[in-house]
Amino acid sequence: MAVTDEAIEKIKGMIVSGALRPGDRLPKESELAAELGLSRNSLREAVRALSLIRILDVRQGDGTYVTSLDPQLLLEALGFVVDFHRDDTALEFLAVRRILEPAATALACPRISDAELDALEAQLEELGPDPSVDGLVACDLRFHRGIVRASGNGVLCALLDGLSGPAGRARVWRGLTREDAVDRTLREHRAILDALRDRDAEAARSWATVHINSHEQWLRATL
Repeated sequence: MAVTDEAIEKIKGMIVSGALRPGDRLPKESELAAELGLSRNSLREAVRALSLIRILDVRQGDGTYVTSLDPQLLLEALGFVVDFHRDDTALEFLAVRRILEPAATALACPRISDAELDALEAQLEELGPDPSVDGLVACDLRFHRGIVRASGNGVLCALLDGLSGPAGRARVWRGLTREDAVDRTLREHRAILDALRDRDAEAARSWATVHINSHEQWLRATL
């Protein structure tokens, strides 16, 4: 095992064991290196790597802290990775979204408030009759994120945020715009919204599946 990997594993072990908890400040570099039997250079590299994936927060002039370890924070890196997908894996990411998002939509059905539903409807109304691709992408993100957030499952919300970032959505929306499928897609948004208003979880799940599947079919045809 490389010395940096060993250092990462040892810091991870401290966090997993509870020796370091969310929000805790790490001991001084010299003290921690001695405690873990590491060189200061390997410890420094480990801290840098763990800060990149949001496990640690290095605050200049203050010290290094364990982050909140909130799923939304830790899974931010997933969205970064998804943006670098190849064409042959784009469908795989979309297929995972097709599995998770309808389930999240069904979970949100009994939980989402009337005020939240009104806000989602207002977002669709604000698009107007001839929206830009950027406007469609922004609306699509807010619409689905608002529903998934209402599911009450932070891990599910973080996963879907990572799987369906702006870059991937922009590509699909540009294709849909070229094929004049915007009206159909927005109708699907409204069908999801109507099912949520009716508190019909299975209808909401079904419409969410139809909606994502239409994107998946278009992408499959273009690859």
